[in-house]
Amino acid sequence: MQSFGGKVSGLRLERVEASPRYAEGRFRNSSGIVPKPKKGTVLPTLHEFFCGQQARKPPAPLPSVNPLDRWAKKPETGLRATWLGHSTVLLEIDGARVLTDPVWGERASPMTFAGPKRFQPVPVPIASLGHLDAVVISHDHYDHLDYPSILELARRDVPFITALGVGAHLEAWGVPASRIFELDWWEHVDLPQFPLRITAAPSQHFSGRNLGGRNFTLWSSLALRGPKHAVFFSGDTGLTPEYADIKAKLGPFDLIMLEIGAFHPSWGDIHLGPENALAAHALLGGGRLLPVHWGTFNLGMHAWDDPIETLVSLAPKSGAHLVLPRLGEAVEPAHVEHIDPWWRSVGAGAGSSAPTEPTDTIDDAHEDVAKLGDAVEWPMD
Repeated sequence: MQSFGGKVSGLRLERVEASPRYAEGRFRNSSGIVPKPKKGTVLPTLHEFFCGQQARKPPAPLPSVNPLDRWAKKPETGLRATWLGHSTVLLEIDGARVLTDPVWGERASPMTFAGPKRFQPVPVPIASLGHLDAVVISHDHYDHLDYPSILELARRDVPFITALGVGAHLEAWGVPASRIFELDWWEHVDLPQFPLRITAAPSQHFSGRNLGGRNFTLWSSLALRGPKHAVFFSGDTGLTPEYADIKAKLGPFDLIMLEIGAFHPSWGDIHLGPENALAAHALLGGGRLLPVHWGTFNLGMHAWDDPIETLVSLAPKSGAHLVLPRLGEAVEPAHVEHIDPWWRSVGAGAGSSAPTEPTDTIDDAHEDVAKLGDAVEWPMD
């Protein structure tokens, strides 16, 4: 299947094999943590996955805003962010326009007929994005690296900046090798047309686009620094003390974008969730906090609004200044003073006992869960 992507080989493989994070044929987290379930958690987790009573999808599409009028004017402060869903954000930073983890596809899946389906369309099509100066991709999971989106973006004359090995997928889908920049942690690229530096930094996660292809490519967070502003984008990660190193080497940051969704106690080492996102935010030295990786796909075992409601309830104790735009709302973090719980307009999901539809993350919900627990490396994103 084309959506699986390409195979790392040739000079690209040589770079991969030279990385300090690569050993015995695969990339590894600095901590040694791997995405495996803790002992005794597989069957209870799978039971919750298939039979949990949480309202995992909103009862109606979430409200969204068309950003085109805002985009037609330059940001007054020099820094503006437009959350387009999940981990896709259009950043306008010191004159440059950078797109993170572009996912316009209907499903976070290699298949068009099965897999997690979006709650609502992206507020604008790719064709309406306007000029882009860079596309950054944190890792190769389907909810971050989307085959149909890359096919369309490949037709643009824009550089793609990503982690080691991920360029094999991009090149297989039509992005010229000359426009692909693959980084190991702490390596950087300077955009030629703007004084903007993009640096790959540590994260604690994993990679792979099929069950037999775990960790052949690297996963990264990314830091963007211009003459006046700096932004941090977590990609996917668990809580790691390496965030203190990121602060020391690349901070401080005006805007910090951290994942909060698709969390579970048994995934705590490789996904943040809202509580650990606040801890990561503190390690990074603070700055306006824009939560991502929520409100778009059903990838976890919690109510669809649990991540954002938990974050909002905990943030005052940590002193975090939240930036919570509607989908498509172009906001300048420095101008955001108050929280507007706009997602509540469609109805609450947190704590709901309404039965959810059977998840479509795994095709056959009728398989024996014990066998499934043995067969699937858990979790899947």
